[in-house]
Amino acid sequence: METTVHNFLKSGLLDKYIIGATTDIESKQVEDHISTYPEIEEEYNLLQEQLELAARSNAVNAPENVLKSILSELDNKPVIALHEPRKRLKPWYSIAASIAALVFAGSSYFLYNQNHELVDENNTIAEEIFDLRKDINENNDKLDNVLRAFNRLNNPETEKYVLRGNERAKDLKTVAYINSIDKSSLIDVVSLPKLSDEQTYQMWANLQDRKVNLGTLDPSNGKLKSVPYIADALSLSITIEPKNGNKINASENSVAEIPIKNKDN
Repeated sequence: METTVHNFLKSGLLDKYIIGATTDIESKQVEDHISTYPEIEEEYNLLQEQLELAARSNAVNAPENVLKSILSELDNKPVIALHEPRKRLKPWYSIAASIAALVFAGSSYFLYNQNHELVDENNTIAEEIFDLRKDINENNDKLDNVLRAFNRLNNPETEKYVLRGNERAKDLKTVAYINSIDKSSLIDVVSLPKLSDEQTYQMWANLQDRKVNLGTLDPSNGKLKSVPYIADALSLSITIEPKNGNKINASENSVAEIPIKNKDN
């Protein structure tokens, strides 16, 4: 059974299933394995959590307007060809011709106004198409960022560290994802107890002889945040500091700390 589970996980079908890239036959195979092997079900649940975490870093909004049609460009002015009569018409013919001319002139004016409105509408639609293409490109970029974040979280070389608060910040929970191979660090702010307006949470990388400031943590962020990767770091810690910041980590201000593995040594 261990061989079957190992071969299945190594095949990559579970990753494809998570992002919807499997065929119907492959999906059935994955679902059968999930329902049969608890180890595969556990890995599936973990991948779902990681994908959801990565997706939270990018929100995708649908376009406000749906374009129904695209009109062809119209001429700005109608062209009316007038020809001089070759012979004098009888009086009643002249009256009828005058009435017809007035009707034609009125129709031409109406068509001119309608044509002008259609041109304006066409320009508006063209602008909406431009905005729609821009939204599509932005959404594609956001989707690429989600997939890249998911791949980084799912990388076997990525270590996960959960920082939990002490008595001073019991509800604090922050997750750090560190990959020493590609030199990257991500922080997920899960929950931070509320502070006064004069205070803020600050994160540190603790080295043998010094401490490096990794920036403040925003409780309203709710997204994955990239932080500097610090080689040779021995631990991560979170402190409560004054709002204007503090470049020196005071141990009495610490509310969370966790040792980290160091593969650079």
